[in-house]
Amino acid sequence: QVRVVESGGGLVQAGGSLRLSCAAFGPMFSTYATGWFRQAPGKEREFLAAIRWSFGMTYYADSVKGRFTISRDNAKNTVYLQMNSLKPEDTAVYYCAAGPCSTCHRENEFDYWGQGTQVTVSS
Repeated sequence: QVRVVESGGGLVQAGGSLRLSCAAFGPMFSTYATGWFRQAPGKEREFLAAIRWSFGMTYYADSVKGRFTISRDNAKNTVYLQMNSLKPEDTAVYYCAAGPCSTCHRENEFDYWGQGTQVTVSS
């Protein structure tokens, strides 16, 4: 059974940076990817970025391309989301998820989800 745990959320001022971590436990098959999503109050959960465990192919939503960077440390089974130039509208609960995704943009492609970590960006 795969389990993922997010960490690194917190309160940051607009223009600041945060790095989120997603630690994976259990068998991570080479076909798997880890993705980051977020959900703001009153809004649907949205895709942000994903990275495949084999070859490291990355995917980004247009809304965060250039500001957010996803990376992985295979030795630690951990995926990171570096978030720069944060804006108040980035305030949300951030989730990581793992699974054998194909396009890696859709929630239903990921089987295992973390509990989420709160990111609050003050103006």
